Amino acid sequence: METHKTLIFVPTYNERENAPELFRQILAQGLDADILFLDDNSPDGTGQILDELAAMHPCLRVIHRTGKLGIGSAHVDGIQWAYNHGYTQLVTMDCDFTHSPEDIPRLLEALSGCDVVVGSRWIQADSLKEWSAFRKFLTGLGHFLTRDILKVPFDATGAFRIYNLARIPRHVFNRVAAQGYAFFFESLFLLIRNNFFVREIPIVLPKRTYGHSKMRLYDAVSSAGRILKLYFATILNPEQFCIPEPFTQLNPHLLDPQNWDEYWEKKKRATSVVYDAIAAAYRNMVIKPQLNRFIRKHFPGGSKLLHAGCGSGQVDSQLQKEMLITETDISTAALTLCRSNNPWAHQILQTDIMDLPFPDGSFDGAYNLGVMEHFTEPEIRKIFTQLYRVVKPGGKVVIFWPHARATSVFVLKFIHWVINRILRQNIRLHPAEISLLRSRSEIEPLLKEIGFNIADYYFGPRDLFVQAILVMQK
Repeated sequence: METHKTLIFVPTYNERENAPELFRQILAQGLDADILFLDDNSPDGTGQILDELAAMHPCLRVIHRTGKLGIGSAHVDGIQWAYNHGYTQLVTMDCDFTHSPEDIPRLLEALSGCDVVVGSRWIQADSLKEWSAFRKFLTGLGHFLTRDILKVPFDATGAFRIYNLARIPRHVFNRVAAQGYAFFFESLFLLIRNNFFVREIPIVLPKRTYGHSKMRLYDAVSSAGRILKLYFATILNPEQFCIPEPFTQLNPHLLDPQNWDEYWEKKKRATSVVYDAIAAAYRNMVIKPQLNRFIRKHFPGGSKLLHAGCGSGQVDSQLQKEMLITETDISTAALTLCRSNNPWAHQILQTDIMDLPFPDGSFDGAYNLGVMEHFTEPEIRKIFTQLYRVVKPGGKVVIFWPHARATSVFVLKFIHWVINRILRQNIRLHPAEISLLRSRSEIEPLLKEIGFNIADYYFGPRDLFVQAILVMQK
Protein backbone atom coordinates (compact mmCIF):
# COMPACT_ATOMS: atom_id res chain seq x y z
CA MET A 1 0.00 0.00 0.00
CA GLU A 2 1.14 3.55 -0.78
CA THR A 3 1.53 5.60 2.40
CA HIS A 4 1.21 9.38 2.62
CA LYS A 5 2.69 11.81 5.08
CA THR A 6 0.63 14.99 5.20
CA LEU A 7 1.57 18.50 6.36
CA ILE A 8 -0.84 21.43 6.71
CA PHE A 9 0.97 24.75 6.30
CA VAL A 10 -0.29 28.15 7.52
CA PRO A 11 1.74 31.39 7.31
CA THR A 12 0.88 34.08 9.86
CA TYR A 13 1.38 37.76 10.49
CA ASN A 14 -0.63 39.43 13.28
CA GLU A 15 -3.10 36.54 13.59
CA ARG A 16 -3.26 36.08 17.39
CA GLU A 17 -7.06 36.15 17.26
CA ASN A 18 -7.29 33.53 14.49
CA ALA A 19 -4.31 31.15 14.84
CA PRO A 20 -5.36 29.26 18.04
CA GLU A 21 -8.92 28.73 16.85
CA LEU A 22 -7.80 27.70 13.36
CA PHE A 23 -5.44 25.16 14.92
CA ARG A 24 -8.27 23.73 17.06
CA GLN A 25 -10.58 23.46 14.04
CA ILE A 26 -7.89 21.67 12.01
CA LEU A 27 -7.41 19.21 14.89
CA ALA A 28 -11.16 18.65 14.98
CA GLN A 29 -11.02 17.19 11.46
CA GLY A 30 -9.29 14.12 12.89
CA LEU A 31 -6.69 14.03 10.13
CA ASP A 32 -3.47 12.02 10.23
CA ALA A 33 -1.42 15.15 9.57
CA ASP A 34 1.13 17.49 11.12
CA ILE A 35 0.57 21.24 11.20
CA LEU A 36 3.20 23.88 10.48
CA PHE A 37 2.74 27.57 11.26
CA LEU A 38 5.30 30.04 9.91
CA ASP A 39 5.26 33.41 11.66
CA ASP A 40 6.95 36.54 10.31
CA ASN A 41 7.79 38.01 13.75
CA SER A 42 4.22 39.28 14.29
CA PRO A 43 4.17 42.39 16.51
CA ASP A 44 0.93 41.19 18.14
CA GLY A 45 2.62 38.11 19.63
CA THR A 46 1.19 35.46 17.31
CA GLY A 47 4.47 33.57 17.35
CA GLN A 48 4.57 33.32 21.14
CA ILE A 49 1.00 31.99 21.28
CA LEU A 50 1.84 29.37 18.67
CA ASP A 51 4.93 28.29 20.66
CA GLU A 52 2.73 27.77 23.71
CA LEU A 53 0.36 25.59 21.68
CA ALA A 54 3.28 23.63 20.20
CA ALA A 55 4.52 22.80 23.70
CA MET A 56 1.22 21.01 24.31
CA HIS A 57 0.67 19.41 20.88
CA PRO A 58 3.40 17.23 19.30
CA CYS A 59 1.77 17.52 15.85
CA LEU A 60 2.30 21.29 15.77
CA ARG A 61 5.53 22.87 14.49
CA VAL A 62 6.36 26.58 14.42
CA ILE A 63 8.92 28.42 12.28
CA HIS A 64 9.89 31.99 13.19
CA ARG A 65 11.29 34.39 10.61
CA THR A 66 12.97 37.71 11.34
CA GLY A 67 10.30 39.91 9.79
CA LYS A 68 7.63 40.31 7.15
CA LEU A 69 9.43 38.81 4.14
CA GLY A 70 6.50 38.27 1.79
CA ILE A 71 3.66 35.77 1.54
CA GLY A 72 5.26 34.09 -1.47
CA SER A 73 8.60 33.58 0.24
CA ALA A 74 6.72 32.18 3.26
CA HIS A 75 5.12 29.55 1.04
CA VAL A 76 8.49 28.74 -0.55
CA ASP A 77 9.98 28.21 2.91
CA GLY A 78 7.01 26.07 3.94
CA ILE A 79 7.27 23.95 0.80
CA GLN A 80 11.01 23.42 1.25
CA TRP A 81 10.47 22.48 4.92
CA ALA A 82 7.94 19.88 3.81
CA TYR A 83 10.40 18.37 1.33
CA ASN A 84 13.20 18.40 3.90
CA HIS A 85 11.08 16.50 6.41
CA GLY A 86 9.79 13.86 4.02
CA TYR A 87 6.16 14.93 3.59
CA THR A 88 4.42 13.71 0.45
CA GLN A 89 1.25 15.84 0.67
CA LEU A 90 1.21 19.54 1.53
CA VAL A 91 -1.94 21.56 2.24
CA THR A 92 -1.51 25.36 2.21
CA MET A 93 -4.11 27.78 3.55
CA ASP A 94 -4.62 31.25 5.04
CA CYS A 95 -5.05 31.87 8.74
CA ASP A 96 -8.04 34.22 8.55
CA PHE A 97 -10.79 31.57 8.09
CA THR A 98 -11.40 32.54 4.46
CA HIS A 99 -10.29 28.92 3.98
CA SER A 100 -12.34 26.50 6.02
CA PRO A 101 -10.60 23.59 7.77
CA GLU A 102 -13.71 21.54 6.97
CA ASP A 103 -12.68 21.64 3.28
CA ILE A 104 -9.28 20.00 3.92
CA PRO A 105 -10.65 16.41 3.72
CA ARG A 106 -12.15 17.26 0.31
CA LEU A 107 -8.74 18.49 -0.88
CA LEU A 108 -7.09 15.29 0.29
CA GLU A 109 -9.72 13.14 -1.40
CA ALA A 110 -9.44 15.04 -4.69
CA LEU A 111 -5.64 14.65 -4.81
CA SER A 112 -5.86 11.01 -5.89
CA GLY A 113 -4.29 10.67 -9.35
CA CYS A 114 -3.25 14.29 -9.77
CA ASP A 115 -0.47 16.68 -8.76
CA VAL A 116 -2.24 19.75 -7.40
CA VAL A 117 -5.76 20.44 -6.15
CA VAL A 118 -6.89 24.08 -5.98
CA GLY A 119 -9.77 25.39 -3.92
CA SER A 120 -11.64 27.54 -6.44
CA ARG A 121 -13.79 30.60 -5.77
CA TRP A 122 -15.13 30.57 -9.32
CA ILE A 123 -17.07 27.29 -9.53
CA GLN A 124 -19.89 27.88 -7.06
CA ALA A 125 -22.18 30.90 -7.43
CA ASP A 126 -21.97 33.63 -4.78
CA SER A 127 -18.84 32.13 -3.23
CA LEU A 128 -17.66 35.67 -2.36
CA LYS A 129 -20.99 37.16 -1.28
CA GLU A 130 -19.67 38.32 2.12
CA TRP A 131 -16.65 40.12 0.65
CA SER A 132 -16.38 43.87 0.17
CA ALA A 133 -16.78 45.32 -3.31
CA PHE A 134 -13.09 46.31 -3.40
CA ARG A 135 -11.85 42.81 -2.52
CA LYS A 136 -14.22 41.31 -5.08
CA PHE A 137 -12.85 43.70 -7.70
CA LEU A 138 -9.20 42.88 -6.97
CA THR A 139 -9.87 39.14 -6.91
CA GLY A 140 -11.92 39.26 -10.10
CA LEU A 141 -9.28 41.32 -11.88
CA GLY A 142 -6.57 38.86 -10.84
CA HIS A 143 -8.64 35.93 -12.10
CA PHE A 144 -9.28 37.67 -15.42
CA LEU A 145 -5.57 38.45 -15.96
CA THR A 146 -4.31 34.98 -15.07
CA ARG A 147 -7.02 33.24 -17.08
CA ASP A 148 -7.03 35.41 -20.22
CA ILE A 149 -3.38 36.53 -20.38
CA LEU A 150 -1.43 33.67 -18.79
CA LYS A 151 -4.01 31.08 -19.94
CA VAL A 152 -4.23 29.46 -16.49
CA PRO A 153 -7.77 28.04 -16.45
CA PHE A 154 -7.98 27.71 -12.64
CA ASP A 155 -8.27 29.91 -9.58
CA ALA A 156 -4.61 30.92 -9.70
CA THR A 157 -4.46 33.66 -7.05
CA GLY A 158 -5.63 31.73 -3.99
CA ALA A 159 -3.53 29.95 -1.36
CA PHE A 160 -5.90 27.08 -0.52
CA ARG A 161 -4.24 24.13 -2.24
CA ILE A 162 -2.78 20.69 -1.79
CA TYR A 163 0.44 19.68 -3.55
CA ASN A 164 1.44 16.08 -4.26
CA LEU A 165 5.11 16.40 -3.35
CA ALA A 166 5.70 12.76 -4.26
CA ARG A 167 4.99 13.69 -7.90
CA ILE A 168 6.30 17.27 -8.09
CA PRO A 169 10.14 17.55 -7.98
CA ARG A 170 11.48 20.06 -5.47
CA HIS A 171 13.36 22.07 -8.13
CA VAL A 172 10.08 23.07 -9.81
CA PHE A 173 9.34 25.45 -6.93
CA ASN A 174 12.91 26.79 -7.04
CA ARG A 175 12.02 28.33 -10.41
CA VAL A 176 9.33 30.60 -8.91
CA ALA A 177 10.84 34.08 -8.65
CA ALA A 178 7.95 35.95 -7.01
CA GLN A 179 8.24 36.68 -3.29
CA GLY A 180 4.79 38.21 -2.79
CA TYR A 181 1.23 37.37 -3.84
CA ALA A 182 2.41 36.67 -7.39
CA PHE A 183 3.85 33.39 -6.06
CA PHE A 184 0.42 31.77 -6.29
CA PHE A 185 -0.24 32.33 -9.98
CA GLU A 186 3.41 32.00 -11.00
CA SER A 187 3.77 28.59 -9.32
CA LEU A 188 0.54 27.31 -10.91
CA PHE A 189 1.58 28.77 -14.27
CA LEU A 190 4.89 26.85 -14.17
CA LEU A 191 3.20 23.63 -13.09
CA ILE A 192 0.69 23.82 -15.94
CA ARG A 193 3.38 24.73 -18.51
CA ASN A 194 5.22 21.56 -17.50
CA ASN A 195 2.17 19.32 -17.82
CA PHE A 196 1.47 18.70 -14.14
CA PHE A 197 -2.16 17.66 -13.58
CA VAL A 198 -4.26 20.26 -11.74
CA ARG A 199 -7.78 19.72 -10.40
CA GLU A 200 -10.23 22.17 -8.77
CA ILE A 201 -12.86 21.80 -6.08
CA PRO A 202 -15.43 24.51 -5.24
CA ILE A 203 -15.05 26.48 -2.01
CA VAL A 204 -16.95 29.37 -0.41
CA LEU A 205 -14.94 32.19 1.15
CA PRO A 206 -16.55 34.13 4.01
CA LYS A 207 -15.22 37.46 5.22
CA ARG A 208 -12.34 37.48 7.71
CA THR A 209 -13.22 36.54 11.27
CA TYR A 210 -10.83 39.12 12.77
CA GLY A 211 -8.53 41.76 11.37
CA HIS A 212 -8.39 42.88 7.77
CA SER A 213 -6.89 41.80 4.46
CA LYS A 214 -3.14 42.33 4.23
CA MET A 215 -3.20 42.74 0.48
CA ARG A 216 -2.54 46.34 -0.54
CA LEU A 217 -3.16 48.12 -3.83
CA TYR A 218 0.62 48.03 -4.36
CA ASP A 219 0.53 44.22 -4.16
CA ALA A 220 -2.19 44.10 -6.81
CA VAL A 221 -0.28 46.44 -9.14
CA SER A 222 2.95 44.50 -8.60
CA SER A 223 1.18 41.22 -9.35
CA ALA A 224 -0.34 42.66 -12.54
CA GLY A 225 3.14 43.72 -13.63
CA ARG A 226 4.44 40.21 -12.97
CA ILE A 227 1.63 38.75 -15.10
CA LEU A 228 2.59 41.00 -18.01
CA LYS A 229 6.27 40.12 -17.62
CA LEU A 230 5.47 36.40 -17.71
CA TYR A 231 3.22 36.93 -20.73
CA PHE A 232 5.90 38.70 -22.78
CA ALA A 233 8.45 36.08 -21.70
CA THR A 234 6.22 33.36 -23.18
CA ILE A 235 6.41 35.20 -26.50
CA LEU A 236 10.09 36.12 -26.51
CA ASN A 237 11.56 32.97 -24.96
CA PRO A 238 8.96 30.29 -24.15
CA GLU A 239 11.63 27.60 -23.67
CA GLN A 240 12.68 29.19 -20.38
CA PHE A 241 9.57 27.79 -18.70
CA CYS A 242 10.49 24.18 -19.45
CA ILE A 243 11.76 22.63 -16.23
CA PRO A 244 14.08 19.66 -16.85
CA GLU A 245 16.19 17.97 -14.21
CA PRO A 246 18.54 20.42 -12.46
CA PHE A 247 22.09 20.79 -13.69
CA THR A 248 24.64 18.78 -11.70
CA GLN A 249 28.01 20.43 -11.10
CA LEU A 250 30.68 18.10 -12.46
CA ASN A 251 33.77 19.77 -11.04
CA PRO A 252 33.20 21.74 -7.82
CA HIS A 253 36.89 22.72 -7.73
CA LEU A 254 36.95 24.37 -11.16
CA LEU A 255 38.18 27.95 -10.74
CA ASP A 256 36.20 30.86 -12.18
CA PRO A 257 38.61 33.81 -11.97
CA GLN A 258 36.22 36.19 -13.74
CA ASN A 259 33.39 35.32 -11.30
CA TRP A 260 30.78 34.56 -13.95
CA ASP A 261 28.54 32.93 -11.34
CA GLU A 262 27.91 36.33 -9.79
CA TYR A 263 26.99 37.80 -13.18
CA TRP A 264 24.54 35.03 -14.05
CA GLU A 265 23.00 35.00 -10.56
CA LYS A 266 22.22 38.69 -11.06
CA LYS A 267 20.69 37.89 -14.45
CA LYS A 268 18.21 35.57 -12.71
CA ARG A 269 16.89 38.56 -10.82
CA ALA A 270 15.31 41.64 -12.34
CA THR A 271 17.83 44.20 -13.56
CA SER A 272 16.41 46.78 -15.95
CA VAL A 273 13.05 45.83 -17.42
CA VAL A 274 13.58 48.15 -20.40
CA TYR A 275 17.11 46.85 -21.07
CA ASP A 276 15.97 43.22 -20.71
CA ALA A 277 13.07 43.79 -23.12
CA ILE A 278 15.30 45.42 -25.73
CA ALA A 279 17.95 42.71 -25.34
CA ALA A 280 15.32 39.95 -25.66
CA ALA A 281 13.82 41.52 -28.79
CA TYR A 282 17.26 41.91 -30.41
CA ARG A 283 18.26 38.39 -29.40
CA ASN A 284 15.15 36.78 -30.87
CA MET A 285 14.63 38.91 -33.95
CA VAL A 286 18.24 39.51 -35.01
CA ILE A 287 20.91 37.36 -33.35
CA LYS A 288 18.99 34.07 -33.31
CA PRO A 289 18.20 34.19 -37.07
CA GLN A 290 21.83 35.10 -37.77
CA LEU A 291 23.13 32.15 -35.75
CA ASN A 292 20.66 29.79 -37.37
CA ARG A 293 21.68 31.03 -40.81
CA PHE A 294 25.42 30.53 -40.32
CA ILE A 295 25.18 27.19 -38.50
CA ARG A 296 22.86 25.76 -41.16
CA LYS A 297 25.10 27.18 -43.90
CA HIS A 298 28.26 25.50 -42.59
CA PHE A 299 26.95 22.31 -40.93
CA PRO A 300 24.51 19.64 -42.14
CA GLY A 301 21.67 18.50 -39.89
CA GLY A 302 22.72 16.08 -37.19
CA SER A 303 26.23 17.54 -36.85
CA LYS A 304 27.92 17.11 -33.48
CA LEU A 305 28.65 20.64 -32.25
CA LEU A 306 30.25 22.21 -29.19
CA HIS A 307 28.81 25.44 -27.82
CA ALA A 308 31.90 26.63 -25.97
CA GLY A 309 30.81 29.28 -23.48
CA CYS A 310 27.04 28.89 -23.74
CA GLY A 311 25.95 31.30 -20.99
CA SER A 312 22.20 31.03 -20.53
CA GLY A 313 21.80 29.31 -23.92
CA GLN A 314 18.92 31.51 -25.05
CA VAL A 315 20.03 31.96 -28.66
CA ASP A 316 20.51 28.40 -29.96
CA SER A 317 17.30 26.80 -28.68
CA GLN A 318 15.96 26.19 -32.21
CA LEU A 319 19.18 24.47 -33.29
CA GLN A 320 18.92 21.90 -30.47
CA LYS A 321 16.36 19.95 -32.50
CA GLU A 322 18.57 19.91 -35.61
CA MET A 323 22.07 19.28 -34.24
CA LEU A 324 23.69 17.27 -31.42
CA ILE A 325 24.86 20.18 -29.30
CA THR A 326 27.00 19.97 -26.19
CA GLU A 327 26.52 23.13 -24.11
CA THR A 328 29.47 24.08 -21.89
CA ASP A 329 30.31 26.94 -19.55
CA ILE A 330 32.46 27.53 -16.49
CA SER A 331 29.57 29.03 -14.52
CA THR A 332 27.13 26.68 -12.80
CA ALA A 333 24.63 29.56 -12.54
CA ALA A 334 24.77 29.99 -16.33
CA LEU A 335 24.41 26.25 -16.90
CA THR A 336 21.35 26.12 -14.66
CA LEU A 337 19.73 28.77 -16.86
CA CYS A 338 20.93 26.96 -19.98
CA ARG A 339 19.33 23.73 -18.77
CA SER A 340 16.02 25.59 -18.44
CA ASN A 341 16.27 27.26 -21.85
CA ASN A 342 17.46 24.15 -23.70
CA PRO A 343 15.57 21.04 -22.58
CA TRP A 344 16.60 19.31 -25.84
CA ALA A 345 20.37 19.86 -25.47
CA HIS A 346 22.45 16.74 -26.15
CA GLN A 347 24.71 17.46 -23.13
CA ILE A 348 25.24 20.28 -20.65
CA LEU A 349 28.65 20.21 -18.99
CA GLN A 350 30.75 22.46 -16.82
CA THR A 351 34.13 23.08 -18.46
CA ASP A 352 36.88 25.65 -18.71
CA ILE A 353 36.94 26.98 -22.27
CA MET A 354 40.75 27.18 -22.07
CA ASP A 355 41.09 23.54 -21.00
CA LEU A 356 38.36 21.53 -22.73
CA PRO A 357 38.01 17.96 -21.37
CA PHE A 358 37.28 16.33 -24.75
CA PRO A 359 39.46 14.03 -26.89
CA ASP A 360 41.01 15.39 -30.10
CA GLY A 361 38.56 15.58 -33.00
CA SER A 362 35.45 15.04 -30.86
CA PHE A 363 33.20 17.49 -32.72
CA ASP A 364 32.23 18.38 -36.27
CA GLY A 365 32.39 22.00 -35.25
CA ALA A 366 32.04 24.55 -32.48
CA TYR A 367 30.62 28.01 -31.93
CA ASN A 368 30.09 30.75 -29.38
CA LEU A 369 28.47 34.17 -29.15
CA GLY A 370 29.61 37.14 -27.12
CA VAL A 371 32.51 35.32 -25.45
CA MET A 372 35.81 36.34 -26.99
CA GLU A 373 35.51 40.03 -26.15
CA HIS A 374 35.83 39.23 -22.43
CA PHE A 375 39.31 37.67 -22.71
CA THR A 376 42.84 38.97 -23.21
CA GLU A 377 44.87 38.12 -26.32
CA PRO A 378 46.88 35.33 -24.60
CA GLU A 379 43.62 33.82 -23.32
CA ILE A 380 42.07 34.02 -26.78
CA ARG A 381 45.08 32.14 -28.16
CA LYS A 382 44.47 29.36 -25.59
CA ILE A 383 40.77 29.20 -26.43
CA PHE A 384 41.37 28.96 -30.19
CA THR A 385 44.05 26.31 -29.64
CA GLN A 386 41.59 24.21 -27.65
CA LEU A 387 38.85 24.63 -30.24
CA TYR A 388 41.30 23.62 -32.99
CA ARG A 389 42.16 20.49 -31.05
CA VAL A 390 38.62 19.26 -30.36
CA VAL A 391 37.18 19.73 -33.87
CA LYS A 392 37.76 17.19 -36.63
CA PRO A 393 40.00 17.90 -39.64
CA GLY A 394 37.97 20.10 -41.95
CA GLY A 395 35.73 21.12 -39.03
CA LYS A 396 34.66 24.71 -38.57
CA VAL A 397 34.33 27.11 -35.65
CA VAL A 398 31.75 29.93 -35.82
CA ILE A 399 32.51 32.94 -33.63
CA PHE A 400 30.11 35.84 -33.05
CA TRP A 401 32.50 38.59 -31.92
CA PRO A 402 31.38 42.19 -31.23
CA HIS A 403 33.15 44.61 -33.55
CA ALA A 404 35.09 47.61 -32.29
CA ARG A 405 32.92 49.83 -34.52
CA ALA A 406 29.67 48.09 -33.59
CA THR A 407 26.59 50.23 -33.09
CA SER A 408 25.96 48.46 -29.79
CA VAL A 409 29.34 49.59 -28.46
CA PHE A 410 28.45 53.25 -28.93
CA VAL A 411 24.87 52.83 -27.66
CA LEU A 412 25.92 50.98 -24.49
CA LYS A 413 28.70 53.47 -23.80
CA PHE A 414 26.14 56.25 -23.97
CA ILE A 415 23.64 54.38 -21.74
CA HIS A 416 26.35 53.68 -19.15
CA TRP A 417 27.41 57.33 -19.26
CA VAL A 418 23.83 58.45 -18.55
CA ILE A 419 23.26 55.88 -15.79
CA ASN A 420 26.57 56.31 -14.01
CA ARG A 421 27.64 59.89 -14.70
CA ILE A 422 24.29 61.68 -14.84
CA LEU A 423 22.12 59.47 -12.60
CA ARG A 424 25.08 58.31 -10.45
CA GLN A 425 23.76 54.73 -10.12
CA ASN A 426 27.04 52.81 -10.46
CA ILE A 427 25.43 50.10 -12.62
CA ARG A 428 26.97 48.05 -15.41
CA LEU A 429 24.54 46.29 -17.74
CA HIS A 430 27.09 43.76 -19.05
CA PRO A 431 30.64 42.59 -18.29
CA ALA A 432 33.57 44.62 -19.60
CA GLU A 433 34.47 44.04 -23.27
CA ILE A 434 38.26 44.21 -23.37
CA SER A 435 38.96 42.58 -26.76
CA LEU A 436 36.59 43.78 -29.47
CA LEU A 437 37.39 42.56 -32.98
CA ARG A 438 38.82 45.32 -35.16
CA SER A 439 39.07 43.62 -38.55
CA ARG A 440 39.45 40.33 -40.40
CA SER A 441 43.06 41.14 -41.28
CA GLU A 442 43.92 41.78 -37.62
CA ILE A 443 42.93 38.28 -36.47
CA GLU A 444 44.11 36.33 -39.52
CA PRO A 445 47.80 35.96 -38.51
CA LEU A 446 46.84 34.40 -35.16
CA LEU A 447 44.47 31.96 -36.83
CA LYS A 448 47.09 30.85 -39.38
CA GLU A 449 49.60 30.34 -36.59
CA ILE A 450 47.16 27.97 -34.83
CA GLY A 451 46.17 26.20 -38.07
CA PHE A 452 42.83 27.82 -38.99
CA ASN A 453 41.84 29.35 -42.31
CA ILE A 454 39.06 31.91 -42.54
CA ALA A 455 36.17 30.23 -44.36
CA ASP A 456 33.64 33.07 -43.96
CA TYR A 457 33.44 36.55 -42.50
CA TYR A 458 30.54 38.95 -42.12
CA PHE A 459 30.02 42.36 -40.54
CA GLY A 460 27.03 44.23 -41.89
CA PRO A 461 23.41 45.37 -41.67
CA ARG A 462 21.72 42.01 -41.01
CA ASP A 463 22.41 42.41 -37.29
CA LEU A 464 22.57 46.22 -37.38
CA PHE A 465 26.38 46.23 -37.52
CA VAL A 466 26.91 44.66 -34.10
CA GLN A 467 28.58 41.24 -34.38
CA ALA A 468 31.43 40.31 -36.66
CA ILE A 469 30.83 36.68 -37.63
CA LEU A 470 34.06 34.77 -38.10
CA VAL A 471 34.04 31.20 -39.48
CA MET A 472 37.35 29.38 -39.02
CA GLN A 473 38.14 26.04 -40.69
CA LYS A 474 40.69 23.49 -39.50
